[in-house]
Amino acid sequence: MSAVKTIGIIGAGAMGQGIAQIAAQADYRVRLFDVREEAITQAKEQLAKIWARQVERGRMSAEQVESAQANLITCTDLQQMQDADLVVEAIVENLQVKQDVFKQLEAIVSEDCILASNTSSLSITAIAQAVTKPARVAGFHFFNPVPLMKVVEVIEGLRTDSSVCDQLVAIAKSMGHTPVRAKDMPGFIVNHAGRPMNIEGLKIAQEQVADFATVDAIMREQAGFRMGPFELMDLTALDVSHPVMESIYNQFYQEPRFRPSPITAVRHAGGILGRKTGEGFYRYEEGKKQVPETAPAPAHSSGLKVWLAPIHPVGYVRAEALLKTLDVELDQSDEAPEDALIVITPYGEDVATVVANFGLDAARTVALDTAFGLEVGQRRVVMRSLLTEDRWTQLALGLFASDGTSVSLIEDSAGFVAQRMVASIVNGACDIAQQGIATAADIDTAVSLGLGYPHGGPLSVGDKVGGEVLLEILQSMQFVTGDMRYRPSLWLQRRVQLGVSLRTTR
Repeated sequence: MSAVKTIGIIGAGAMGQGIAQIAAQADYRVRLFDVREEAITQAKEQLAKIWARQVERGRMSAEQVESAQANLITCTDLQQMQDADLVVEAIVENLQVKQDVFKQLEAIVSEDCILASNTSSLSITAIAQAVTKPARVAGFHFFNPVPLMKVVEVIEGLRTDSSVCDQLVAIAKSMGHTPVRAKDMPGFIVNHAGRPMNIEGLKIAQEQVADFATVDAIMREQAGFRMGPFELMDLTALDVSHPVMESIYNQFYQEPRFRPSPITAVRHAGGILGRKTGEGFYRYEEGKKQVPETAPAPAHSSGLKVWLAPIHPVGYVRAEALLKTLDVELDQSDEAPEDALIVITPYGEDVATVVANFGLDAARTVALDTAFGLEVGQRRVVMRSLLTEDRWTQLALGLFASDGTSVSLIEDSAGFVAQRMVASIVNGACDIAQQGIATAADIDTAVSLGLGYPHGGPLSVGDKVGGEVLLEILQSMQFVTGDMRYRPSLWLQRRVQLGVSLRTTR
């Protein structure tokens, strides 16, 4: 297979334009095609503005821009793809339309030309069915905006020649991007691994555990993620994210882990899509997110008596250490005195379950999440049951906010918010690895670069939190809820049993 010098791009929308930009800058000859003359004109004008800004900011020289512009040729005639060594299709997410384009291209390009699709959700194997030489068809999935999102998924269909993917990997690197390889499975890596964040966030909201803003704040300020699920869905827009959720759920034959929520179905139907419509899970005024004001924490009662329930050894030690920093002298009685706040530290369980199992006074019992956010400056989370009296809730909030740390109050939930969301995210990544869709290293790289997850990606997050902790959380959540969405991946379970990293492979 000859070296790639000329790259054809089908579709001059945002994705096609972005791919054209980085390809031209990498000194490839680029043929940017669209059936709409106005789309071509707009793409050329937009690229000219982008390159002018790059010069102004000192990121490109005038000579580099001149060279990139000389590399770019626009066209509305597909026949001009005849000298392309690689053609990247970046058009509407419709299987029939993509297959039709690939059929047309096969009659125009050379025998050695690679045919690649930028699809984010359709099967590469299915697209390749339209051509007589499916071995040269692969996925080349960039993310928007292409110049800034430095990861690209290289997807191998069932009939793709592996040398084709080898070449795409090299081309991606030459464009300054980081390639990750994936098998042809629904969602590939990033869209697959990104499902648990949104889906679990929606489930939490649907159960009335916490409102959208509280969930987002917990994921940012307690769990350390750059964005929470509702901020993320407002950014991507529900006309994009909701169909992807439904598509992946159905392509995996109603796998419970991917079960979508009626919350997004109703909002999608009502056109409440996110930032681009000015209203989503948040309202946007002049592009700025409007966050509801939160009430200040209650004043701390210095004489508060606290009894810490010894129900979880790790949780107990962590809570005890925190309470000492808050100058709380714990009551050391074997049972909770009648005038003491009862604090529990469940991992994957809810308050109601712990109260019932240990015979505690529900009116005075609150739960503290000790899996995350115990350092000063990190958000803490207090959880109450439906029987926890408001007086004791307010005393608990005042106590845990007494050093100036933000505290969120949530309703009873198996696994709080951060526990259940992080466990679901890591469990999902483990299952991608278990299915052999991608290597552990590529999963972490793809998700870290594509979704901005902390600590190097979901499997690394799992190692940081502790695989045994996450396994316990998942098992407890499955037991309390009976929901198969929380069943632990065998990848996670076996590595915990063997005491090795979640990134360990054979």
